Amino acid sequence: MKKWIGTKQFYKRLLYMAVPIMIQNAITNFVGFLDNIMVGQLGTEQMSGVAIVNQLVFVFNLLVFGGFSGAGIFGAQFYGKGDDEGVRNTFRFKILLGAVIVAVTLLVLITAGESLIWLYLTSGDSGNLQLAFDYGKEYMTVILFEILPFVLVQVYASTLRETGQTLVPMAAGIAAVLVNLTFNYLLIFGKFGAPKLGVMGAAVATVLARLIECSIVIIWTHRNKLKNRFIIGAYRSLRVPRQLALDIARKGSPLLINEVLWSAGIAWANQCFSVRGFTVVAATNISSTIANLFNVIFIAMGNAVAILVGQQLGASEFEKAKDTSTKVMAITVFCTVITSALMVALSGFFPQMYKTTDEVRGMAASMIRITAYLMPLQAFLNIVYFTIRSGGRTVITFLFDSGFSWGVAIPFVYCLVHFTGLGILTVYTLYYLLDIIKATVGYILLKKGIWLRNIVVT
Repeated sequence: MKKWIGTKQFYKRLLYMAVPIMIQNAITNFVGFLDNIMVGQLGTEQMSGVAIVNQLVFVFNLLVFGGFSGAGIFGAQFYGKGDDEGVRNTFRFKILLGAVIVAVTLLVLITAGESLIWLYLTSGDSGNLQLAFDYGKEYMTVILFEILPFVLVQVYASTLRETGQTLVPMAAGIAAVLVNLTFNYLLIFGKFGAPKLGVMGAAVATVLARLIECSIVIIWTHRNKLKNRFIIGAYRSLRVPRQLALDIARKGSPLLINEVLWSAGIAWANQCFSVRGFTVVAATNISSTIANLFNVIFIAMGNAVAILVGQQLGASEFEKAKDTSTKVMAITVFCTVITSALMVALSGFFPQMYKTTDEVRGMAASMIRITAYLMPLQAFLNIVYFTIRSGGRTVITFLFDSGFSWGVAIPFVYCLVHFTGLGILTVYTLYYLLDIIKATVGYILLKKGIWLRNIVVT
């Protein structure tokens, strides 16, 4: 049992790292849930149009996450080594890469955004489809202004977390979601004299919230330079040492490509599901929103294990890193079993909060239960992914994640949807059950210890 259960000091350090991330994600997802319900009160078409655009934004979010992950591996290990200049250079790398990501994202969404929305509108009453498209387009025109502040938040917040500063990103996230929630209520429904903007109001609220979050994180970082030594002189030059830039690019490129392909795979799977009807789009939106409420524990634990293990690898404490990964995995899966049971118990309640049809509600409840049953498996996979990634084995994580998604899962679900008469719930279940194969491979990779490496040793 000692292999799986840590000491009081171990859990204290883990919780210090994970709880702020957990709280931030929980509040963000809860407000996202309330946002979803508010838009859902306007109607199925409004909810679906916004959900489709948010699916596209999800790809952008993971593009940022993947792009910064490579630098983050080095940042955590540099911090564990006590190298402030190394952390500073990884911060600069994120700034430069973030500028490229912003430009590419805006170009794609402005030139091809409408066509991407139509990919999800393939079945149902034509009037309803046109209406959903119109609402999606309206929402997207405003949400584009979120792109730049989101990237800046991630540049600063990710570096703060890599250096052990998790409380301020959490506080900024809390402030942002409170702003988002308040202005959602005011602008979606036109309360207290505010204009009634509907889906556009939801987009405006999101942009305002992101600007607040960005301001808090940046101002605090620059005002507390003694705590954040990496920011001292960070903008004197944006030059990154050539060898470090090449090393980050070599390690980070697979992560960047992985997150793009993985998120695009999720988007494509949802597009495949949508072929079975407009009802599926709405039900999938409800199910994924509820799932986000309950997955905050294992998501936060994944971030925590990446930081803790990364710092230990940077200090060449390999046995300690291995022990940390095992114990974090055990507590994460245990906690996820509990949250999954709660999710099953409440599966019928949540869809009733939406102003939609009984068919959508019933399908959403079933999807929520399926997701809940398989959530402990997702928790295990999340820890495996972040553990392997912390040692710089980015090509392996690419094959493990996106390679599996596009080589196995996407062709599988495409064939089921287009060439069989199986019901959508059966297809949905079989698609997620494929992760059993992935979990088996992940366990083998973890046991082999191929990730136990110090990549910043001199």
